[in-house]
Amino acid sequence: MRHDGARSRGAGPTARYAAGNRTRSRTLSWEGLVEAVKSYRVVYVLDESGHWLARVPRVKGCHTYGRSLSEARSRIREALGLFVTNVEHAELVDDIRLPAEMRRLVATYRVARGRAERERKHAERAARSLAGHLSRRDAAELLSLSHQRVQQLAERS
Repeated sequence: MRHDGARSRGAGPTARYAAGNRTRSRTLSWEGLVEAVKSYRVVYVLDESGHWLARVPRVKGCHTYGRSLSEARSRIREALGLFVTNVEHAELVDDIRLPAEMRRLVATYRVARGRAERERKHAERAARSLAGHLSRRDAAELLSLSHQRVQQLAERS
């Protein structure tokens, strides 16, 4: 400390981060950071026996299989660990290849699910409106719902 009570330059907690000390810092270098968050595309293909084949095109020889998609996902991360470091930090991007008929069924489901969600919201608005004009129990009886459910819907407004 100086005689006037102020700290002298370079003696505080920031002094240990001086330019000369940065190389000894435990922070991750830019190259290390890029390696730590590396992204790998994983291609999943359903074979004729119903098993999922998984492969990482960027890593030669990295492939596995699973009886289910989730099993193939966990196994491909394990297989990737044999080829790269820091696999626990790697981002795996799914590229699921399905036959045309299955892709069509998935698309049909998603459209129907979206339509059902919109209809559910429309039905809930109607139930809330009715609950605003009638008692909760009368609205519930007319809508074939429990009075507790009508109460929940009414509270959302």
